[in-house]
Amino acid sequence: MREGTLGALLSGGSPSFSFELFPPKTDEGEQALWETVRSLEALHPTFVSVTYGAGGSTQDRTLRITGQIARESDLLPVGHLTCVGAGRDHLSEVIREYAAEGVNTILALRGDPPQGPGAVWAPHPEGLTRAIELVELIASLGNFSIGVAAFPEGHPESPSRDHDAHVLRLKQEAGADFAITQLFFTVEDYLRLRDLASAQGCTMPIVPGIMPVTNVAQIERFATLSGAAFPADLAARFTAVDGDAEAVSALGVEVATRMCAELLAEGAPGLHFYTLNRSRSTMAVYEALGLDELIAR
Repeated sequence: MREGTLGALLSGGSPSFSFELFPPKTDEGEQALWETVRSLEALHPTFVSVTYGAGGSTQDRTLRITGQIARESDLLPVGHLTCVGAGRDHLSEVIREYAAEGVNTILALRGDPPQGPGAVWAPHPEGLTRAIELVELIASLGNFSIGVAAFPEGHPESPSRDHDAHVLRLKQEAGADFAITQLFFTVEDYLRLRDLASAQGCTMPIVPGIMPVTNVAQIERFATLSGAAFPADLAARFTAVDGDAEAVSALGVEVATRMCAELLAEGAPGLHFYTLNRSRSTMAVYEALGLDELIAR
């Protein structure tokens, strides 16, 4: 693991805390996003990431916001990059733009089919077909720290969990130094992925991705998009309080806090929160876990 990379930092022994932001589509939404950034900045997270919109949309706004975070805050920004709808030359240009903006850590993703879940993946005629190829391209263009996705419940197109673990090792060999999982709802799924990857020789840190439930319909949609299963018993608990926003939020914090505590106890290198640009539930989980004390050790 190269010194100075995010992967090396995540392997340092202290639990990391990070969050992912979604690029807004309007100026008003962007103002709200910056309010979230400022509220979370006080927590001194290990890093923040800014994703693309569906199908690789919002790329220009994503680049601008990520660069602005690099210039105007003390946060370590991670830029997203997907293969969707882009040729190799365009991807190379975006990578160079990230570097010019002072963003030297990139999360390399193949990306979902623009047509939505279940659609057949079709690469750009002059583009890349796999995340591994994108990792190789990024590594060839500079001294970047490169992250990749991991799938605790299995990639929707993967033949087996062992195959997923094998692919993680190949991504590491291509130049990746850390991974972040898609959201999941069962700790055992994460632990199985971690152990299978380790057995395959994958040594890079795999950070679990967490999303505190704030809206039942929304979490079910994200579960569908990511291929994660929403456990029936958990769904029943949320359905019982659906319509009471405060009760849903409180239950979401309770469930996420319990998951996070178990993950940290099992040796997860940290926690990455999908905030949906709302910091309240994330901060509630942070406080309930006492992460400020853990990170200070």
